[in-house]
Amino acid sequence: MSISISRRAVLTGAGGVLALGVGASVLDFRTSAEAYRRYVEDQRAALSGPADAHALVRYATLAANGHNTQPWRFRIGPDEIAISPDIARRTPVVDPDDHHLYVSLGCALENLVLAAGASGQGTNVVIGEDGQTGASVRLSGTFAPGADDTAMFEAIPRRQSCRALYDGKPVAAEDLAHLKTASLVPGVDLVLLTDRPQIDAVRDLVIAGNDAQMADPAFLRELKDWLRFSPKTARETGDGLYAAASGNPALPEWLGRTAFDLVFKAPAENEKYARQMDSSAGVAVFSAVSEGPAGWMAVGRACQRFCLMATALGLKTAFVNQPVEVAGLRPQLAAISGLGARRPDIVLRFGRTSQVLPFSARRPVEAVLVA
Repeated sequence: MSISISRRAVLTGAGGVLALGVGASVLDFRTSAEAYRRYVEDQRAALSGPADAHALVRYATLAANGHNTQPWRFRIGPDEIAISPDIARRTPVVDPDDHHLYVSLGCALENLVLAAGASGQGTNVVIGEDGQTGASVRLSGTFAPGADDTAMFEAIPRRQSCRALYDGKPVAAEDLAHLKTASLVPGVDLVLLTDRPQIDAVRDLVIAGNDAQMADPAFLRELKDWLRFSPKTARETGDGLYAAASGNPALPEWLGRTAFDLVFKAPAENEKYARQMDSSAGVAVFSAVSEGPAGWMAVGRACQRFCLMATALGLKTAFVNQPVEVAGLRPQLAAISGLGARRPDIVLRFGRTSQVLPFSARRPVEAVLVA
């Protein structure tokens, strides 16, 4: 979910008092925005040469995750790094069965494996208790990654969920094949929808899901809790959905929260999603063979590999998971995707764009480590 709050709508809806609030904080915002940019740039500094465990964890935290909640904890041991769920960072309204939480763990797990391999370390992934307690990566011996793994590793600092309009041009068949090959993970199927009627059908489900979610006050409260309107707050928390990263204006926190209540409405969001879907080259749908935390982590690994290879190929991706999050829409999405009775787990749109948006922040490595 991304939000669309234009500066004009804020000023129109909230009146002259809000306009004065925006004008008075221009200088502060420039300073805060630059501090945010430097903070994120440091977090995404490229690894070079052998990496220690802290550096590997930093790369793991750059993974995709729901609402940028970063629901993970890492434990560093002798020749091993374990990743476990951080239940305190659940989003129980949008993700009542912790599906997205475990997909997020899988995304971080894949980053960790790729980063370890790129630093020359062999890895063995061990899933604990059907995945409920997370997984561990055991480091042993030496490893020489292949060309695809190297390309995906190098894409880790550049990958982002880009909620911009794409150019609508088809992706070459060779690149589509490369995406499918790179995303191969046992127990996960990937369906690519590139015909316009298929994309349009998914678009309609995204809009239907958005309508359902925005009619739910609990969903709106939970979403608002994870919104970060100002660069200062986004840097200080190191988490959440930063407005500027979604292409919206950065605002003082008090003003952004007022604007959210005034102008964040279903018709405008539906129009935005329609434009975004219409501009996309295709849709990727991931589905686990077996449901549950272990299967969802496998989906996360496949999804992360897809996003990294897309980045390496000059493509952008963005999540449009409303047809997964609204349970009543899953059978329709499964039918469009040819999944039969299986549950679709993750939905991404992809394409190309020249628009550049800020990256999302991450918490410091120290904040996600446990003894």
